[in-house]
Amino acid sequence: MQLAAGFGVGTTTAYHYVTEAVEVLAALAPTLAEAVRAASMKAFVLLDGTLLPIDRIAADRLFYSGKHKKHGMNVQVIADPSGRLLWASPALPGAVHDVRAAREHGIIDTLAEADVNCWADKGYQGAGGTVRVPCRGRWETLSAGQQAVNRSHAKIRALVEQAVATLKSWRLLRKLRCSTTRITVLVQAVLCLHRASSA
Repeated sequence: MQLAAGFGVGTTTAYHYVTEAVEVLAALAPTLAEAVRAASMKAFVLLDGTLLPIDRIAADRLFYSGKHKKHGMNVQVIADPSGRLLWASPALPGAVHDVRAAREHGIIDTLAEADVNCWADKGYQGAGGTVRVPCRGRWETLSAGQQAVNRSHAKIRALVEQAVATLKSWRLLRKLRCSTTRITVLVQAVLCLHRASSA
């Protein structure tokens, strides 16, 4: 309403213009193939999933993440070795696990085809391809070598949290109150704006 008043137009007109601008920005966001092509110049990439909280009732089980104990949308994030955001996926319901989301988006196959090494957490166990995950098992049952590998893996992978934080630094994505069908376009628009501002 403030935007409409500021420009001296009706609320509906302002909403229409904002929606159109968001869709234009989303269309300019890099595709997975473009992001992986850029990443092929790097030593490796980092992959992680994040839950964008949404406004939903308890009956909406599809959007409920058991891991996070709240409703949301699962977005996969690819970052470079310095933790800079390279790509964010379309949003899937929060009940979708990270490895399934990565497969659905074609992330694992695209990285493997480009021969780009990828570090990820235990949520991607069994992903295959070029995705590297920590050694499986309880800490106390792992050998000293496996524990050292897991410590090293955690230090490398921790940088992806910077990319996730970059995405969530946009207030709009901290608690989404729009239709779930609009979330992907919002994420892609934010990605486009972020990439333009950091270029």
